[in-house]
Amino acid sequence: MGNKPVIRVLYRAENILATILLLSAATFPIIEIFTRLVFKTGIRSASEYVQHLVVWITFIGGMITSREGKHLSLSVGITLIRQPYRQWIESAVACISTAVAAVFTFNAFSFMQIGFDQTRTIGFIPIKLVIGIIPAGFAIITVRFIIHTPGGISKKIIAALGIGVAYLFSLIQPEQTGMLLWPCFTLLVVTAFFGTPIFIVLGGIAALFFQSSGGTVITIPSEAYTMLTGWEIPTIPLFTLTGFILSESKAGERLIKFFQAAFGWLPGGLAVMATVVCAFFTTFTGASGVTILALGGLLSYILMNSRYPKPFTTGLLTASGSIGLLFPPSLPIILYGVVAQINIKKMFVGGILPGVLLVAAVAMLGVASGLKNNVERTPFNLKETLIALRNCLWEILLPVVALFCFFKGYTKLVETGALTVLYALVTQVFIRRDFKIRDLPDVFLKGVPIIGGVLIILAVAKGLSYYIVDAEIPMHLSAWCSAHISSKYVFLILLNIALLITGCLMDIFSATMVMVPLIIPLGEAYGIHPVHLGIIFLANLEVGYLTPPVGLNLFLASFRFNEPLTKVYKDVIPFLIVMIITVLVITYIPWMSTALLEVWKF
Repeated sequence: MGNKPVIRVLYRAENILATILLLSAATFPIIEIFTRLVFKTGIRSASEYVQHLVVWITFIGGMITSREGKHLSLSVGITLIRQPYRQWIESAVACISTAVAAVFTFNAFSFMQIGFDQTRTIGFIPIKLVIGIIPAGFAIITVRFIIHTPGGISKKIIAALGIGVAYLFSLIQPEQTGMLLWPCFTLLVVTAFFGTPIFIVLGGIAALFFQSSGGTVITIPSEAYTMLTGWEIPTIPLFTLTGFILSESKAGERLIKFFQAAFGWLPGGLAVMATVVCAFFTTFTGASGVTILALGGLLSYILMNSRYPKPFTTGLLTASGSIGLLFPPSLPIILYGVVAQINIKKMFVGGILPGVLLVAAVAMLGVASGLKNNVERTPFNLKETLIALRNCLWEILLPVVALFCFFKGYTKLVETGALTVLYALVTQVFIRRDFKIRDLPDVFLKGVPIIGGVLIILAVAKGLSYYIVDAEIPMHLSAWCSAHISSKYVFLILLNIALLITGCLMDIFSATMVMVPLIIPLGEAYGIHPVHLGIIFLANLEVGYLTPPVGLNLFLASFRFNEPLTKVYKDVIPFLIVMIITVLVITYIPWMSTALLEVWKF
């Protein structure tokens, strides 16, 4: 009891630091734009400052995510276990999580000690002081896995045993690890279904492979640092922050009113409205589930009050929760471009027509339901539509302004992300006045668990990706496919199946880090256009989010709409079938992904 005031102070310090870091990451690029335009020169080392701010955002965010118990995980199995067995399984999961996080801590400390020149600085700050957040962050995450283990002291002691396991892991020889490789691999995969965080599973598998092959586990924090200081990675926290600012304001309500006025006269017009609004929000929030959680209640109320059946409403909003992933400036598109080393502008343009097709396919189910259920339509009123447009004009202009500046070359990608944050803040705080300046820390902190959770997955998954490439697995897989699969079309259908399964089991960010190095050489072997391959990948992962039994959107919808998971499975099936058919169209008609590339001159 006596420690509670101290803990509250520590938590508050973390919250304040996270807010300052996010604001700083958005401010530096804006100042860079201003100085470049006015003084014809930028800030010296500005990009380096922002990149290392992202390292701090990742691990402060990861600490807060651990504190809140919000690390991305499947957890489908643990919900089926009753007490008291459930607590014992949770303590075993905590032990595994503690062990892997402790391995990261030990090796991150070694990386900090040997990975940098003593004289190197970031501005005036010694590099080792900056990088110290990596072992410190992993250490605090390790401790929080222990103290947040459900149950009494005995369960926490079991979790703490993970530190001893990590120490023993550092002592064993590669040949001994080789004997334990597949049993430990299986244990990590199985416990993933009982709540082991995804970053622990991926990082643990990478550590096992490095140790058993005679490599060094220090590669994991090294590659994490390389990933987080990449040129385009700051866009992830920046665009995500923009999405949270919009979701916490009344932007969604204003957009809904406009699209209601614009489409309400059509058969199924309100369903079309819901699909378009969800696509708009998902473009900025990524596949984080924010769209379902932020707009699901209001959209569900509107649709059911207009006589749409509840099963249809649940299915539509579940499917629409990731419907905007192919539109710029979608974070998964940016990440795919970074990992695959493809021009991000080309990826943005390549996703437009396939994205429109997916939205249209889902919207047409809404039209069909509107006709079938004789849903009431509202007469079109030009005056009301124009008033609604005026009220949401600032929100509609956001992607227009951002993409115009980016494609015209006025801003770089990271600067575009910072510009969207500034635009959202100015419009929602000062023009719309949806919240006050003093409310901003609370708004930012709602986004921190998502930002931290995603970035820490990317950080550790980069180590696994490095191992996959270093072991030449993509080359061997490409050679095997070329020898056994002669038809490009057979390969594509197998690729679709594999990616749907992947999307069902993994979030899109970790799937990109792990799977893209594998499919790039395969695409080259079968002569698939790099942009087309990327759109195939992202479209399949988008559908994977609502593929039973463990697609992420299914769990979010079950929570948001207070429906049993099995009921959500049933409700989403018509949308899943239509989206799979649409993905097949995107897969087998490459023109959809490449046509605009011929028109757009890069």
